Amino acid sequence: MCADLRTVYTAENEEAASAALDAFEATWGKRFPMIATAWRRRWAEVTPFLAFPAEIRRSIYTTNAIEALNRQLRKVLKTRGHMPSDQAALKLLFLAVRNASKNWGGRDKRCNQALLQFAIHFEGRIPTE
Repeated sequence: MCADLRTVYTAENEEAASAALDAFEATWGKRFPMIATAWRRRWAEVTPFLAFPAEIRRSIYTTNAIEALNRQLRKVLKTRGHMPSDQAALKLLFLAVRNASKNWGGRDKRCNQALLQFAIHFEGRIPTE
């Protein structure tokens, strides 16, 4: 089911996405009628997303970096247990973010492609260097 739904939000344009949603509904509509209905109800919020290139779309809907940082912050606080003050917790969080940011410098190929697409799509708003 997820693979069929993926064809909707990875479609080239709005017409292709609409056709993919129709195909999804034909396949899964009887078993899961609310999925296609929910997509159609929010179609006006989905279609602007389809105007972006694939590289930008991927960076918009991917939350891996945010989830990884949240996991690291929870781990730091959980292993320490009780904090003597709010200031102590803030210091731990600051150090955790500082340590995590050391790994942010090495971008992969997809990230570089997304940055190039952002620079093209939002000319003058994204620093190129």
